[in-house]
Parts: sequence; C-alpha cells; structure tokens
Amino acid sequence: MTYRISGRAGVLATAVSAALLIPAVTAATPAAATTPTVSCTSARTGLAAKLKKDITAALANRRGTVAIGLYDRTTKTTCTLRATSAYDSASTVKVTVLATLLWDAKKHNRYLTSTEQSLAKAMITRSDNDATSKLWKQLGMTKIKGFLAAAGMTKTVPGSGGYWGLTQENVTDEQKLLKLVTAKNSVLSDNSRAYILKLMSQVVSDQRWGTPAGAPSSVSVHVKNGWLQRSTHGWRVHSLGTFNGAGHDYMITVLTQDNSTMSYGVTTIQNVAKAIHKDLVPTTSGVTRYTPTSQPREAFVATPPQG
Repeated sequence: MTYRISGRAGVLATAVSAALLIPAVTAATPAAATTPTVSCTSARTGLAAKLKKDITAALANRRGTVAIGLYDRTTKTTCTLRATSAYDSASTVKVTVLATLLWDAKKHNRYLTSTEQSLAKAMITRSDNDATSKLWKQLGMTKIKGFLAAAGMTKTVPGSGGYWGLTQENVTDEQKLLKLVTAKNSVLSDNSRAYILKLMSQVVSDQRWGTPAGAPSSVSVHVKNGWLQRSTHGWRVHSLGTFNGAGHDYMITVLTQDNSTMSYGVTTIQNVAKAIHKDLVPTTSGVTRYTPTSQPREAFVATPPQG
C-alpha cells in the first residue's frame, strides 16, 4: 500500500517517521558475544532440564574457561559446553597414545611386547611421562595421525617437536575416543578396549580425582587426568572418565583452562562431576559416593621454555 503525503503535513510525517526509525537502528547494532551455555538432550523425560540446571549451578561463580561433554548410552543423554574449543591436552593425551599403539598392533596382527605393556601400564596408571615419550617416539606422527583419522578425531592436532602434552584436543573428539573405548567398533578390538579400561581402572589413588568425584559405588570407574601450567591461560586441568553400572553406561570429559591454581581447576571439575553423577544415578540404599583424595596429583608434562 502506498501513501502520498504533501505540504507541511508531509514534512511532519517524515520527521516522525525518522524519529521512529532511530530505536530500530540502535537495536540492530550487534550485541556483545554471549557466554556459551550448557546444552542437554535426553530420551528420559525431565533429565535434560535437570542436568542443564545442575551443571550450570555447579559452574556458577567459577572463574576459568570450562568445556564439558557427557554421554549416557542408556538414557541417550548428551550434554555439551564449548565442545569444539581447543585445549592443550596435558596428560589426557595418554589415552590416545595407548589407543594408537593398540590400533597399530591390531593392523599388524600382533600382541604388545612385554616392554610395550610395561610402558603402557606406567603411562596410564602412574601417568609416567618418560614411558609416554618412548611410545610417542616409537609410534611416530604418521601412525598417530592415522589413528586420529580412523577414530574420526578430526580436530585433534598432535603436539610437535615431541611435546605430546601440547596436543590440541576438544571435548567432541575426546568423547569420540571414550565412545570407542566403551563399545564394540571396527577401530579398536574388544581385547584392546578391555585393556584400556583395565588400566584406566587401576590409576593410582592420588590421580583418581576429577570426573570420578561423586560416582556411586554401584558403577565401575575408569579415569585419566592431566594438568599443565603455562604463561598464557594459566592452569589447564582436565579429566576424562567412563562409568558403567547401575543401569547406566556413560562418559564425561571436562577440559578447563584460565584457572588460578591447579586445585581451583580440580574443584571446578569435581563440582560438575558430582552434579552429573547425582542426576544420572540417584543414591539408593547401601550406595556410597566416591570422594577423591584431598591432595590430587598428576604428572607435569614438558613444555617449550617460552611456554
């Protein structure tokens, strides 16, 4: 519809129209980037909303940058936060190193040697850095990248110059890895998966912090953690965990950076983990919840001098 306005009335109408347009122009100015929020979906009625609420509450007033991944096969529940943001891996990459070793052995139809088994056990259960460096060097970049491609971990970038702890990883890829470790697939054999889970269940007590916090005694716990301090983004503190039992089969990845101290990052992760375990597996009679050591430890991985 067309309106024709002439004379003084037209001038006034034009001025009014211009005035009315000003707020619209202001509103069109791009807003500042919003802080990412927790996103959850679930086949179980009400669970997604509860997890979103409780994880968000666990992060309230916590400083630092946190990325979260949760997947429960039983209830088809998924939660994510900053799932594609890249973090220095620290010692969490050791699970990838072991998976690569087993994947390569499967390709060549061979068992691990006694030396490889000793190195693998030290790398996972005690987070031994020397053992990791030996396996990293033995495998070489071609095999490591080959496994990442086979696993669909397309955004994981191996650390260069032997600095495996500076591998770039994100929640999405770490959850892909944990899914491979915990269910039948064509990348890792059943024996390989069982071996990885066995070692992750034997991690020494002072390194069993992070995602196991609050896990009910009715589920089996498998964990691998890592931490690293650098001049930028402060402390990186990470935890990978898989949990099976009490009618659930779930995995949690929490990656953090910009923490003021190591213990601050550990507390943030454990607050999130406690909320997840409580919502997924409510306490029943006779079930206790895991309380990690009050003095968490982890191997401090090597970084370049300027790092």
